[in-house]
Amino acid sequence: MRSISNHFVRLAACAAFVAAGVPLAADHHTLTLKGEVVDQACFTKDKGNVGEKHKDCGLTCAKKGSKLAFVTTDGQVYSIVGAYTENKNAKIIDLFAMPVEATGEVTEKEGAKELKITALKKIS
Repeated sequence: MRSISNHFVRLAACAAFVAAGVPLAADHHTLTLKGEVVDQACFTKDKGNVGEKHKDCGLTCAKKGSKLAFVTTDGQVYSIVGAYTENKNAKIIDLFAMPVEATGEVTEKEGAKELKITALKKIS
């Protein structure tokens, strides 16, 4: 009986050790940000590839399903992930390269910020 009790205590200690190393919830939070949607590759090459002057070029890539990013008014960059990128960015196309407000879940993956958009609307 004592052997079973010792084994149970060791098993419980191992389980507690493993559980302590696993976060209970993902490190994410919901934010509302102001900025614009850009073609991520073009923006990475030249931070000037934003707004109306780069809209036609960026929109061509966006319609092909290229990776898009959200650039905030203070210059923070978030890779856009999730449902808004499905079907070659179909939910974003009409609001590409114009001032918008995005609400969504922000996470960080391998040192890069990601935004899973849940709402996107044009602002003036």
